[in-house]
Amino acid sequence: MSAHTTEVEGNAQWLSQEAFDRLSAELDQLKGPGRQEVVDRIASAREEGDLKENGGYHAAKEEQGKIEARIAYLSKLLENANVGGTPPDDGVVEPGMLVKARVAGREMEFIFGNREVAGDTDLAVYSDASPMGEAINGAQEGDKVSYTAPNGQQIDVEVLSAQPYTG
Repeated sequence: MSAHTTEVEGNAQWLSQEAFDRLSAELDQLKGPGRQEVVDRIASAREEGDLKENGGYHAAKEEQGKIEARIAYLSKLLENANVGGTPPDDGVVEPGMLVKARVAGREMEFIFGNREVAGDTDLAVYSDASPMGEAINGAQEGDKVSYTAPNGQQIDVEVLSAQPYTG
């Protein structure tokens, strides 16, 4: 399973109504037609004979594993999601905000919260469970904080702006 699983375990994630609806539709598709398509491919590949050397069978089984993992992830995420409108436009960094920050001297713009909120956008997403996320969660425009990166390096962050992400 991907690293995104840890974002869901133990705490509810903020999702916009749009993201919740989009992910619910994806989950329905995966549980129904998506799952059935893979089951049909596995059955068809089994009919071809020797499974040890059947590339189609192994590819379908691998795809089945990916679909089941995505179903489990989405089910848990949606079950525990805090769904609502945009957070207040008060300059405080919290899930659902579009944040501009100077990180280690470099200006960045990213969505703060769950990666699923971003949809098809090219914007980076930082989880509130990440080291930087934990450091900036609750910070206000103009605040300077620091955190220790996984490599042990101390990283300085200055919050330049935080406004609700509207997609």
